[in-house]
Amino acid sequence: MGKVSALEGIEMRRLRLPLVSPFRTSFGTQTTKDVLILRAVTADAEGWGECVAAQHPLYASEYVGAAMITLRDFLVPALRDLPAIDVNLVSAALDRFRGHRMSKAALEMAVWDAELRGLGMPLSRALGAVHTSVPSGVSVGIMDTLDELVTAVGAYLADGYRRIKLKIEPGWDVAAVRAIRDEFGDIPLQVDANAAYTLADVDQLRKLDDFDLLLIEQPMAEENVLGHAELARHLRTPICLDESITSARAAADAIRLGACRVVNIKAGRVGGYLEARRVHDLCQAHDVPVWCGGMVETGLGRAANAALAALPGMRLPGDISASSRFYHQDITPPLELSDGYMSVPEGPGLGVTPDPEALAAATVHTEWLPL
Repeated sequence: MGKVSALEGIEMRRLRLPLVSPFRTSFGTQTTKDVLILRAVTADAEGWGECVAAQHPLYASEYVGAAMITLRDFLVPALRDLPAIDVNLVSAALDRFRGHRMSKAALEMAVWDAELRGLGMPLSRALGAVHTSVPSGVSVGIMDTLDELVTAVGAYLADGYRRIKLKIEPGWDVAAVRAIRDEFGDIPLQVDANAAYTLADVDQLRKLDDFDLLLIEQPMAEENVLGHAELARHLRTPICLDESITSARAAADAIRLGACRVVNIKAGRVGGYLEARRVHDLCQAHDVPVWCGGMVETGLGRAANAALAALPGMRLPGDISASSRFYHQDITPPLELSDGYMSVPEGPGLGVTPDPEALAAATVHTEWLPL
């Protein structure tokens, strides 16, 4: 395989995008998306990356402001001596820095996109995808009333979504699930706690066993893997880990301990799409179902996630929702569903590029980092 010429620089661009409606989880409510976009520039091609870190360190310790500092001062300078773009060399150059996985993932994504565009190869093929479209699930936030929740879920089902995920927290769990089961029957349904519970809540969580859920996602804190193993002994509903899975090694430990029977893979959370593929391969070897989670991405991250979700071990619908689920206007041409499925982009690299006018309208800060 040929090589793409060395990086000339990285453009960091911070965006603010209003959401279609407030998105509430157990750790807060979003009304806008603070987005960090990277553009990797070479003489042959340019590539795009998206950092999934949020505005505040609530879901994870990383946040956009810190990611910009990390990229500017450490990660981007680490690529100065690379003779050409090669994603494996890039990954190795970044590996000596501890943590900051979302920042690393964004930079890896941008340079890999540039490399693949220069080579004329889609990301899906580079990852080893086996599908040309993937079933789409949707994440439904916590709402003020059960009636509002039922109306929202009904609209998503009418849009064709193949799986519903309800965000839950103490006080908004069993009643919410019961309302959806009573209204819509035996639809594919799962819940996501975003670490809102403890082992003291085992009796309440056990009540969810009555609703034949696909899984309960991340019921307890990220570091509490042993606690999840204990909780799993009390539940029939499969536990799926999200925040706890920060690498293939973390996934191996969780599986060996019996802390989960399903794994949610988010490339940004594990440090990039190379590591995401390693998590996928490990889980497939252990016959553990995986699916691709979402982080309210723009079309750039959404396209990359569709490629990841097309891998053979992805047995459950991912959070690969349509652009219109979150944005009135995405920064790329909108990615939409057809009969509940998202097409995997076929063009080189990510297969999508930002619309210059939409990108400019959303930009609040731009910075060029020369190499």
